[in-house]
Order: sequence, then C-alpha cells, then structure tokens
Amino acid sequence: MNFNEYQEQAHCTEAPVGSDMLLRFSHPKKVRLIHAAMGMCTEAGEFQDQLKRHLFYGKPLDCVNLAEEAADCLWYIALACNALGISMEEIAKRNIEKLRTRYPDKFTEYDAEHRDLAAERKILEG
Repeated sequence: MNFNEYQEQAHCTEAPVGSDMLLRFSHPKKVRLIHAAMGMCTEAGEFQDQLKRHLFYGKPLDCVNLAEEAADCLWYIALACNALGISMEEIAKRNIEKLRTRYPDKFTEYDAEHRDLAAERKILEG
C-alpha cells in the first residue's frame, strides 16, 4: 500500500460531517468545551516540549516556563469547569475521593490494575 492508497482508505473511515454533527457543534457549551480541550492539549504540549528540550537537547530546565504552562493548563481547566457548571474545588474534592477509593493506603501497582470503576464513577457523579 502506498500513502495515496492509505489516505483514500483512511478517508473512508472518517465520521461524516453531516447535519447531525454540525448541530452537536452548534451549542455554545460544547464550543467552550472544545476550546478548553484544545487549550489544555496545547499547554500540556508546551509543558512537555520544555522537558523535551531539557532532557534530549541539553537546554537548561526552565522552571519558570514550566510553572507558566501549568498555570495556562489551569486556566483552561477553569474554562471547562465553568462550561460544565461545576467548581474547580468540587472537581478537586471528587478527584481526591476517587483516588482514596483506588488507593486506600498509598499507590500500589496492584490497586492501579484492579480498580473498582463502579465505585469511582459513583464518587465522580457526586
């Protein structure tokens, strides 16, 4: 298979952009969530790039930049929480409760592999 054939075959498996999909994109809440998701990915990538430059290219580790990128991620998380109608305090609380359920004493590889997803979901649902 060459790349032109691959590209043609890949196109056949893409979700069609139809009126149903466009309708799902038309809601302001969903647009805000897309903005938040794209921003989180971008800022996380910039955080990772700083580490890559340090670890693989020998550049000095710029902790000021890392803190800035972490804060930028936080901004997009705040945007997502606002769009979802939940406070950052509440998601932080639920996250810790979920982790306490997963790791009652401390992290173990066993607990990481044998999670009670139903119990975790119940906590996340509040």
